[in-house]
Amino acid sequence: MSDPIPFALPQSATPPLAMLRCPNMFAVASGKGGVGKTWFSITLSHTLAKKGKRILLFDGDLGLANVDIQLGLTPERDIAHVTEGHNTLEEAVTRYVDGGFDILAGRSGSGNLATMPTQKVSDLRTSLIDLAKNYDAVFVDLGAGVDRAVRQMAGPAATSFIVITDEPTSLTDGYAFIKLARAANPQADLRIVVNMASSLTEGQRTFETIRNACEIFLRFSPKLAGIVRRDTKVRDAIRAQTPLLTRSPASDAAGDVGAIAAQFPFL
Repeated sequence: MSDPIPFALPQSATPPLAMLRCPNMFAVASGKGGVGKTWFSITLSHTLAKKGKRILLFDGDLGLANVDIQLGLTPERDIAHVTEGHNTLEEAVTRYVDGGFDILAGRSGSGNLATMPTQKVSDLRTSLIDLAKNYDAVFVDLGAGVDRAVRQMAGPAATSFIVITDEPTSLTDGYAFIKLARAANPQADLRIVVNMASSLTEGQRTFETIRNACEIFLRFSPKLAGIVRRDTKVRDAIRAQTPLLTRSPASDAAGDVGAIAAQFPFL
C-alpha cells in the first residue's frame, strides 16, 4: 500500500518552523480552495466575538483575498500596505464594528505569499505574533495549497484547523497539508473541520476517511474539531455580503460553528 501523497517532502519542511509558537494563534487551512475556509474563519471569529472575546482575523490569502469581500468592507489599509512598507501591521487593522472583531485584510491581485521573499514572510509572521498579544485569539485564514509560505505562516499556530469536504481532491489536499505540517512539527495540534456535510453521519464518515489515511501512512490520528452541515442560508449570506450570524443566526450551520467555538481555546 503506497502513500496517497507520493511527492517527497520539500527541504523547507524542517523543524525550525516549529520553534516559534504563539499560544493564541489559530490557523485555518484547506489545501484545496472552494471548501468554505474563509467563510468558516469569519463565522468562527464572529461567534467568539459575540461571546466577548477579543478576536483578530488575518486574511493570509493575499493574492485572492476575500474576507473583506464576504463582509462587504472596503478597508482603507490592508496587508499590502504593510508588505510595501507604508504602514505597520497594527496600523492596517480594520475594526468590523457589526461583528465586534478586527480584521487584517488582504488585497486581491496584489501578489501572494508564495511569491513573497522568505524574509518578508518571516517579518510579517513575527509582527503578527507581536500583535497577537492584544487579542484573545488570532485566526489566520491561510491561502489554499501547501507551499512554503502557507506552512511558514501556519507554523506558530497553537492549533491548525484543516477544512475539508467529501470531495476526493479536498481529502487528498487536506492530507497533504497534514503530512507537511507534521514533518515541520511532529507535535502540531491538527484538527479536522468537515464542511458542507449532507448530514452529521456523512460528515463523520468523511472525517474517518482522512483519519484512517493519516493513521495508516503517518501513524498520526488527527482530532475532529466539528462537522458543519450544508446549509443554503450560508450561500445566501455570502451573496448578501453579510455574516451568517447576522442574517440567519438560528441556522444549522451557525449552530454547528457555535459547537466548535464552544471548545475555545481548543487546547
